[in-house]
Amino acid sequence: MHTQINNTDPVQKAAEAFVQYRKKSAEEKALFLEEIAEQILALGDELIRTACSETNLPEGRIMGERGRTIGQLKAFAAMLREGSWLEASIDTAIPDRAPVPKPDIRKMMVPLGPVVVFGASNFPLAFSTAGGDTASAFAAGCTVIVKAHSAHPKTSVLVADAIRKAVEKSGMPDGIFQHVSGGRHLGESLVTHPKTAAVGFTGSTSGGRALFDMAASRKNPIPVFAEMGSINPVIILPGTLEKNTAALATSYAASISLSVGQFCTNPGLLLAIDGPGIDGFREALSNEFSKLSKGKMLYDRIHESFVQNREKVLANTSVTLIHHSEEAVGELEVTSTMAEVSGSDFLQQQFLQEEIFGPYALLVVCKNEEELISAWKSVSGQLTTSIMGTDQDFSNYSSLVDDAIQIAGRINFNMVPTGVEVCPSMVHGGPYPATTDSRFTAVGLTAVKRWIRPVCFQNAPDHLLPVELKNKNEKKIWRLVNSELTQRDI
Repeated sequence: MHTQINNTDPVQKAAEAFVQYRKKSAEEKALFLEEIAEQILALGDELIRTACSETNLPEGRIMGERGRTIGQLKAFAAMLREGSWLEASIDTAIPDRAPVPKPDIRKMMVPLGPVVVFGASNFPLAFSTAGGDTASAFAAGCTVIVKAHSAHPKTSVLVADAIRKAVEKSGMPDGIFQHVSGGRHLGESLVTHPKTAAVGFTGSTSGGRALFDMAASRKNPIPVFAEMGSINPVIILPGTLEKNTAALATSYAASISLSVGQFCTNPGLLLAIDGPGIDGFREALSNEFSKLSKGKMLYDRIHESFVQNREKVLANTSVTLIHHSEEAVGELEVTSTMAEVSGSDFLQQQFLQEEIFGPYALLVVCKNEEELISAWKSVSGQLTTSIMGTDQDFSNYSSLVDDAIQIAGRINFNMVPTGVEVCPSMVHGGPYPATTDSRFTAVGLTAVKRWIRPVCFQNAPDHLLPVELKNKNEKKIWRLVNSELTQRDI
């Protein structure tokens, strides 16, 4: 049931603005995205200081995130000008085809409508108010309602003001961007509003699933593109475990503790076969973890959840500590933790397979290849999985790639999973519960596909067609189809 939203119903306002915004040209929308980028830059040091103070993230991280946010906006602007994302195609009429004439058929992608975006806690810029969900939805031609995350409200307001300035300066319809804040009831109202067309979410599995269920129970169900939990399992093959012990320990200790472990791609699970190299790797990991300094987590709820879930695991008699410093005593402070369990115990205890969001990882030592693969396959769908090995390892275990494809959306070879490149080939998604729809990515230009759907125009007069499908515009068509040839080839 729809609950009325106070403050003048932002979804209704976005729906009214959508009628105008969806008809804006690619160039107009591209200029709008570029203007948002300029307005964010114009916030200067105030934005950096505010984000740092609200999240405990260091200045370098926030500056990098600002650069990523601006880069995303400009990349989508370039995508709009290039045009292939529309997947426009023309099947010309064949009036003398026997036994039945073929009509003129044309197809292209169109925007869904108002999109509700839930800001992420761990990325105050790149996955929040003007982040990838918002940028890709604007690029698609959708209007956007952002629900600010309570972990960084002032940062969200600053960026929202920048977007509003860009709306005004670009001459865009009033109402294409709405910014709201509130608790769970507001979120329910946004998702169940009859004018909401889709939802973007980055956060916990429980939160994403709740939104998904709400959207599915509507009279007219809508898609929820939620990016949720992931432990990002890492396979460390025997050859590299023995030959590259120190390098592996150094790179994974750094990856596990990066930004106090608060990345959705944090490698929370390492799997290896017992044998030569495992003792040295364990010792090297402990040494690397001892060098790590304590850090502050983003906000109280994440901190409380991390401590509670970590202690639950460490209290289990089958789990052995590799390294855990004395607990930090400052507010929201934690130290990095590495624990170990056997493959058989890991397989028997489901809770060991759950994500612990923070600077923690579990080393699973398996007795043989069969147990390692069983442990790997036992985890639910993941954003990433990694395979670390020598050339000989990859020859000996070549079948692992087939398993990896079923487990995750991104497969890393001899690289840590943290660090997500924003580019057309990136996939930041995966089988449930990593995301609610593994066919899509939340990062990269193809993120726009979440907010569009195909529409076919059959036998339409040329003057009624969208400009991208008009005959005079055929040189710009992404795919021009000759139906007669296509049928013969098939």
